[in-house]
Amino acid sequence: MAVLAPSLPLTQRSATDLARAIRTQETSSREVVEAHIERIEFMQERINAVVVDRFDAARADADAADALVASTANVDELPPFHGVPCTSKESIAMAGMPNCAGLVSRNQYHSTENAPVVQRMIDAGAIPLGVTNIPELCLWIETENRQYGRTNNAYSANRTAGGSSGGEGAVIGSGGSPFGLGADIGGSIRIPAFFNGVFGMKPSPGVVPSTGQFPTTHTEIAAQMLTIGPIVRRAEDLYPMLRVIAGPDGIDQHMREVTLEDPADVRIAGMKIMLSEGTSYINVSRELRAARLAAGGLTNGEIAQTLFVTARTVQFHLSNAYRKLGVRSRGELAGVLPPGGA
Repeated sequence: MAVLAPSLPLTQRSATDLARAIRTQETSSREVVEAHIERIEFMQERINAVVVDRFDAARADADAADALVASTANVDELPPFHGVPCTSKESIAMAGMPNCAGLVSRNQYHSTENAPVVQRMIDAGAIPLGVTNIPELCLWIETENRQYGRTNNAYSANRTAGGSSGGEGAVIGSGGSPFGLGADIGGSIRIPAFFNGVFGMKPSPGVVPSTGQFPTTHTEIAAQMLTIGPIVRRAEDLYPMLRVIAGPDGIDQHMREVTLEDPADVRIAGMKIMLSEGTSYINVSRELRAARLAAGGLTNGEIAQTLFVTARTVQFHLSNAYRKLGVRSRGELAGVLPPGGA
């Protein structure tokens, strides 16, 4: 006699799985939304991830989503994330929500419309629960500001949630949201995702519009570095969410037309990858190191070439570059680079 594996709690399931369960009426959007609200409220005092919520509106949205399921003849025609709750970094505009990026001087400002990525999530059926914390002006790799206070790690109040999408990392890592929107210029999606035990991806430049962010970029070189992207509870949601938010919006001039290929068709054999070594004050555990090597295919010889780069090596090459440019530090580069960067 076959024994069925027990179903995961709603606050541990992927957004894709929750959407399927809502469409098939295994559960309801209201039940899913309530479960995540309950989890946010339970964890809020310890982690302070969601800085402004829209719980009552989300409940109303969930009821409307359930009514549409009940009245739809072919539920497969519903949007991909119909009835599934989500969250977003506070620095990304959401209608009716603050958009101060942790600045006390901007704390009266509320967005009057959704950023394109937020609207695309809503159009895909997702239900925003609220906005999450960031460091002031999204500048740091920890999440604290004088407007909202500090966000702690999902697993320990004594550890950082990372930044600048630290609120997203913490709320998703603690079970309060299955997926959400972050933004990344130098690790602001990837660091909080790693610190809170979830999955994040920084898309390539020009794939996802940055319209609606505060602060935003004003130069070509900066626009090539800053991008909005997904943070998710389960890795299977990365690609479906990217497909929802990707594509030109007619506003962001740095966007380009791209075709998102099926990840199943990607082959890592023959790729070159670079891994950093010794760049942290605290050494990575053996378990995490082994997982990183396995993820890169290094344990079975699939990678054609792997470059291990240490902090000392990076500093050596930077010093050589500075010497050739006639500067002594990174701060002097602006005087020798042409307008718009190198």
